[in-house]
Amino acid sequence: MQHRGLGLRHLILSLEQYLVNWHARKVPRTDYTWPVFRALGQALNLRLTRFCRWRIFSAVIDTTEISPNAPAGFRVERRTPPDQLDRLSREILRLKEELNAVILAHNYQVPEIQDLADYVGDSLGLSQQAADTEADVIVFCGVHFMAETAKILSPEKTVLLPDRDAGCSLEESCLPDKLRELQETNPNFYTIAYVNCSAEVKALSDVICTSGNAKKIVEAAPPDRDLLFVPDENLGSWVTEQTGREMTYWQGNCYVHVEWTHDSIGRIRREHPDAPLVAHPECTKAVRMLADEVCSTEKMVHYCRDAKSDAIIIATEVGMLHRLQKECPDKQFIPAPTEKCACNECHFMKMNTLEKLYDCMAKRTPEVTLSPEIIERARLPIERMLEISAR
Repeated sequence: MQHRGLGLRHLILSLEQYLVNWHARKVPRTDYTWPVFRALGQALNLRLTRFCRWRIFSAVIDTTEISPNAPAGFRVERRTPPDQLDRLSREILRLKEELNAVILAHNYQVPEIQDLADYVGDSLGLSQQAADTEADVIVFCGVHFMAETAKILSPEKTVLLPDRDAGCSLEESCLPDKLRELQETNPNFYTIAYVNCSAEVKALSDVICTSGNAKKIVEAAPPDRDLLFVPDENLGSWVTEQTGREMTYWQGNCYVHVEWTHDSIGRIRREHPDAPLVAHPECTKAVRMLADEVCSTEKMVHYCRDAKSDAIIIATEVGMLHRLQKECPDKQFIPAPTEKCACNECHFMKMNTLEKLYDCMAKRTPEVTLSPEIIERARLPIERMLEISAR
């Protein structure tokens, strides 16, 4: 490649300036803009990820090359060479033994983390693992609210999170003060909180649920109470469809799952007429109506194992495809496209990398901490969930 002497950083800054101009509409927005960037990234051994929910961009290049002017939503990361991946993996396994640690990973984590983890699963399974583990240290490869849940269930253990800033659009949509204000308008509210919320919101709730047990939790709710479901209105409306129980929904959603539309799903179904569609209940009703199965990520594994079709369309975060391919190697999994592109990655989930996993174990930080009061108040609704799930 010519002009190699300009260096990677110079190239990235040039790309960034183009993106700033693109966002400001100073350059044409064409259908081929993104494929050009992706091809360029592949040629340079980079990984480029566009997050089009907000149509804005941000960039992070490792931890050593960070551009101060990077707008939010566009991230550029160097791919780790295979030999370095192997070395990091060996070091992580060594540290795991040294710390007497368990590595828990959500289904949406990057493949190299999933492959190293002691357990890979959905929020319900991860909660159960956190409650039952005998390890001294829980290394939680997920997002912040998941690590908080582990700390609530095992307060005596050290809980590490590779990237402290790995958040969640659902968690951020439901602030404790706002929830408290709504609860005060109706003393008869029975608050069911989807696990994708902060520890403070859990502490204000009567019971927690996951996408895997939400139907069961709602069915067990007191019949004489008015149900308030927070923070995912799409999951809440799906549960109402399943149970017939009317609820008040908090107006929150997962920024990834609302990118699929009736039209985008309709197109992929026409392209693969024999492939069943499996969708997560965080998708909108317009998408769920087109699905052959609507279920949690863990139940997706069981559905795909039993499916007679050789090809299955998956409408959830793309990290799930790695686990599905490992569990069902004889099947083809087709990521459902969104309306404008196939960018179905959760950038919060992808903030955890193998390098950050190694660093957090080597340095024992970032550690998740919560006040004893919040732990005590939030633990009750979580334990209530686990008890109902076990029935």
